[in-house]
Amino acid sequence: MEKSKIQPLGDRVLVEPLEAEEKSTGGIIIPDTAKEKQQRGKVVAIGKGRIDDEGKVTPLEVKVNDHVLFGRYSGSEITVGASNYLIIKEDDILAIIR
Repeated sequence: MEKSKIQPLGDRVLVEPLEAEEKSTGGIIIPDTAKEKQQRGKVVAIGKGRIDDEGKVTPLEVKVNDHVLFGRYSGSEITVGASNYLIIKEDDILAIIR
């Protein structure tokens, strides 16, 4: 299954996590076992939007290709082929990186 065939529903967003830094700011190489879970990613696909109580659809603020910050324990991890993705709610996105 390809990432392009995954269509998030409602206010959910498909995010590709960006790679964690290999070195610390002091130049120390960080092993995989010590790396923290990445909180930055690139939006790959978005749902149609949030549906309010009256049935109206409110479009999402994020767009495909936006780089975003999200909560450390947000979303559900999925693997498609050799790539890892997160499906998260738009509410769990903290900021868009410009």
